[in-house]
Amino acid sequence: MEITAKMVKELRDRTGAGMMDCKKALTVTDGDFEKAVEHLREMGIAKASKKEGRHTAEGVIANYVHPGDKLAVMVEVNCETDFVARTDNFKSFCRDIAMHIAASNPICVTRDEIDADMVKKEREIYRQQALNEGKPEKIIDKIVDGKIEKYYSEVVLLEQPFVKDNEVSVEEYLKRMIGSLGENMAIKRFARFRLGE
Repeated sequence: MEITAKMVKELRDRTGAGMMDCKKALTVTDGDFEKAVEHLREMGIAKASKKEGRHTAEGVIANYVHPGDKLAVMVEVNCETDFVARTDNFKSFCRDIAMHIAASNPICVTRDEIDADMVKKEREIYRQQALNEGKPEKIIDKIVDGKIEKYYSEVVLLEQPFVKDNEVSVEEYLKRMIGSLGENMAIKRFARFRLGE
């Protein structure tokens, strides 16, 4: 199948991947758009995992102020070089993350940052709920584990479904950007401010 410039542009617009990567993905998948998207995701994740250990000392502090000026977010996103930090793609990614934080209200970047006592308390609540519902004792631990995973996906930034594309998590979106920009990146920290809180 002939791969047209229009097909490449459409794939690039949807995924944010480089032009040559899009053309290659469409060629490999014989022009199947959905398979090409999946192929690019796999390539991005593979590229990202190769770059994982690399030092990220550059970057930006991005902000987002919600219309009405009653909610604002600041987020620090790091990359390897100042060159990438100044690109429009990197800045756009940072703005997207700040907007996501405003919309989804995570409490931390990774699950390691959650207080162990808080997780223990959640476990106790879920266990008691299962007991109150009359669930068999032998499956309660599995039920509790499942609810804890759901809890993480609600409060941990990297595990939340990304607000602009809930088919992917914030972490998957980050890995796509790492693959696209060719540098390791990390969301380091954030602050969310709501008037009166």
